[in-house]
Amino acid sequence: MVPRPRHNGAMSRGVASTMPGAVPTVRDLLSRGGCSVSFEFFPPATDEGERHLWQAIRQLEPLAPSFVSVTYGAGGSTRDRTVRVTGRIATETTLTPLAHLTCVGAAVAELRRVVGAYADAGVRNILALRGDPPGGLGTPWSGHPGGLDHAADLVRLVRGLGDFCVGVAAFPEGHPESPDLEADARHLAEKVAAGADFAITQFFFRAEDYFALVERAARHGCTVPIIPGLMPVTNVRQIERFAQLSGTAFPPDLATRLRAVQDDPTAVRAIGVEVACDLAEQLLGGGAPGLHFYTLNRSTATREIAHALGLSGPDPRP
Repeated sequence: MVPRPRHNGAMSRGVASTMPGAVPTVRDLLSRGGCSVSFEFFPPATDEGERHLWQAIRQLEPLAPSFVSVTYGAGGSTRDRTVRVTGRIATETTLTPLAHLTCVGAAVAELRRVVGAYADAGVRNILALRGDPPGGLGTPWSGHPGGLDHAADLVRLVRGLGDFCVGVAAFPEGHPESPDLEADARHLAEKVAAGADFAITQFFFRAEDYFALVERAARHGCTVPIIPGLMPVTNVRQIERFAQLSGTAFPPDLATRLRAVQDDPTAVRAIGVEVACDLAEQLLGGGAPGLHFYTLNRSTATREIAHALGLSGPDPRP
């Protein structure tokens, strides 16, 4: 195990420009070096869920993350709420938002409208994704008439609409639809060639999968920063379902440990925090540019990990 990295209490933040009022970009943040730490949220479908989301946002805001991202629901089902939540983050918090945008269920005109709505809210960082097929993973892709079929096309569209910083997805174990890992790396390189500034990975559990992805991507000319994505385990059945849907390998030894305590949420979270800390140390020790946490709109495990890694202030546990 590598020594725990220390970061003097606050997470690295990027600044797009020294001019007053400049909107920070992920591109500029990563070019400054240091450890980028970021959080991902999803827009809930109910007002009650949104209140829980804002509680998590406010609890994580004092950690001064580099940026936070807000996802789309399946098939773009929460698009309007995503735009609204992302805009509120931009205008009502100290956080820098990264807005998700997918090709699913939208014609080009609608995609342009959404990008315009983000720009009006002061959002300049966009994660451009093809998105899962409308029928869910495992079903054939069916694009929207008049829409786009590939993330690279969406990257080009966004870059053509203004001075946006654009990120894309990367897959340490390969996208479920890719025939092999080399083809998957070529697709990532195509997205970068289209104008992507950085990539964020799907969650994974083995550091070697991330470093192998970085090497494959470099062989295909992709040298932009690739930020590893981590999902702290807080619910055994939930993480098993996510792993199955995404094609992520769930280590058998970890599954055994978690199932032994699956009815004890505190014990499950403790194991999840331990595993995430060990993985984070390996990643940062090997040169990863930062960490991106899939929070599932819950802050406790992420705050505990940040404290254990020396990325935050006092221990959040009571």
